[in-house]
Amino acid sequence: MKGFLLSFGSEFYKTRKTLGFWGSIILPLAITLLAFVAIYSKSDHFANKPGMMVWIQFSMISLGSMGTLLLPIYTIFVAYSVNNVEHKADTWKTLFSLPISRWAVYGAKYAYAFFLLTMCMALFTLLNIGFGNLLGVIKPELKFSEYHMELQLAQVFFKLLLSAMGILSIQFLLSLLWSDFLKPMGLGFVATVTGVILATNDWKYAYLFPYAQPMAAIKSMIKHQRGPADHFEINVFTQDVYVSLIIAVIVFFAGYVIVQKRSVK
Repeated sequence: MKGFLLSFGSEFYKTRKTLGFWGSIILPLAITLLAFVAIYSKSDHFANKPGMMVWIQFSMISLGSMGTLLLPIYTIFVAYSVNNVEHKADTWKTLFSLPISRWAVYGAKYAYAFFLLTMCMALFTLLNIGFGNLLGVIKPELKFSEYHMELQLAQVFFKLLLSAMGILSIQFLLSLLWSDFLKPMGLGFVATVTGVILATNDWKYAYLFPYAQPMAAIKSMIKHQRGPADHFEINVFTQDVYVSLIIAVIVFFAGYVIVQKRSVK
């Protein structure tokens, strides 16, 4: 455990000035601020709508963008940036020669990539809640205060996080084994476009393809309406999320076996 914590801490110091780290802060801030400006500038258009609908319109700007291309692409970039630090400095051999197990090094790097992804999704949740309530104060006619969507937003972004775990494990392994930018990023981008096409066209097996799972998660998030019209529930653990987690675990342990048996340059 001590080796894991030391390795995890070193990842922060190595990446704290990189775009991968700051992207987890800038991306949610920029998109949520854009949503704030969009709703604020068209407040007259939304003034006659109920509070729940205004919340949905506001939050879907973030959810729609993250559920299609941005979340998969950002996940790919995070996985690449965490391992690129070692590729760029040519320190893999030095890192694995330290008196710390390969398991601790490998696990800490993966955990740090997961941490960056979690921080990004947590900030999306907090900023959507914060900016939404701020809009309710600045523009009372938007009726944000009539409906509370904090729980649903937390559930949706948590579901998006889980749906990206398969992508994270695959890209983490690819970026660890390949030092160049084009192979892991190029394959990830092509796979993301393919996943978006599959999910958009409602292919019945799209949930089995990791890069389609964020969009599939968005499309399957709302439970069948059984209560009043002004209430809805988020279905977090759908089949796409379960498949994503299964793929993530399998690829994670397969990656460790590969790293153990292969000389990482």
